[in-house]
Amino acid sequence: MEVDLLDFVEQCRQLVKQALGKHAGEPASGGFARWKHVVLHCFRLEDGHSYRETPNRLQYMTEICDALGLDPDDMPDFTTLYKSFDR
Repeated sequence: MEVDLLDFVEQCRQLVKQALGKHAGEPASGGFARWKHVVLHCFRLEDGHSYRETPNRLQYMTEICDALGLDPDDMPDFTTLYKSFDR
């Protein structure tokens, strides 16, 4: 069964916010909320691409950017994602 990527991201967003509770909205060191970092990692792993490709792919996926509250012109750098995954 194929999962729609937008549905996957929205489900991840809901689950991550629920799991993080009151800490979900606190910015991580990259300036983005913690839940956004976690959902971006889920997106990256589900879609099967590298850290470096993630911001480039997101620029062309406006619906996913809208679901995450990201501006397509202001994507996090791939090093921000890599470092947040290490934490």
